[in-house]
Amino acid sequence: MTWQLTEDVEEFHRAAGDYLARDPARRTVLLTVSETLRRHGPQAYGATEPARFGWWRETDSGPVGAAFVQTLPRPPLLAPMAEPLARELAQALRGAGVAVRGVRGGDGSTQAFAEEWTRGGGWTVARRMRLFRLGELTPRHPAPPGAARQATTEDVPLAASWMKGFAADIAETSDANDADYTQKVARRVADGGMYLWETGGQPVSMAARSPLLAGQSRVSPVYTPPGLRGRGYAGAVTAAVSRSALDAGAEQVLLFTDLANPTSNALYQRLGYRPLADYVDLAFS
Repeated sequence: MTWQLTEDVEEFHRAAGDYLARDPARRTVLLTVSETLRRHGPQAYGATEPARFGWWRETDSGPVGAAFVQTLPRPPLLAPMAEPLARELAQALRGAGVAVRGVRGGDGSTQAFAEEWTRGGGWTVARRMRLFRLGELTPRHPAPPGAARQATTEDVPLAASWMKGFAADIAETSDANDADYTQKVARRVADGGMYLWETGGQPVSMAARSPLLAGQSRVSPVYTPPGLRGRGYAGAVTAAVSRSALDAGAEQVLLFTDLANPTSNALYQRLGYRPLADYVDLAFS
């Protein structure tokens, strides 16, 4: 059996849903992205082309053993998989005429995919990330001035501008426009998963979490405007949104960090987050 490709998120869910739920932490992004597309439609991430999905089985009736998701123009995101399967996936996507500008996932599988796709040619490391899982939540004491609160519809314009700032900070590849950011924030607010840290009656930082799915919830984004950084607001609002996930019944609370940012990596570990797995973004020349 080889890779099965589709643009139908419901077909992907039927085939790979159980596979994703068996390891919801390491497959968190595939879970949340596919569920968002199921709930909100193919334009949920501002893409102009359909998302792509795929799964691999050793036999026609066997269990799914690997999967990927791609929301254009972002590169394919690989679930943890053996290197030969990553090579087979590169072959399958090339055979389907799919344009690929990079790949995301664990070190071994992404490099295997890149070697196959580029025929051993050029690629660069765009970013290295680490997935953290919350152990015991340990908010900073004393907290910075202010308090956390759930965002409301009145906060959507401000939070959308901050979401855009967050995307710029991490150099996210996206075709999103202002309306797309507004739509993303409005969904988070409606789900009850966006929080603001407010001091003196003014929002100074934000953090959001994904809806509970397969027992996990992932914190993203966390953003403080440049002029307000270094005052503890990001840690405080992250602790608040993490607590909200636990209170909602999350068995695992997750977040990604950029390994090039030692400040955020240290911050989240002080809050009780512990390293789980490393990931890499490769960009093709």
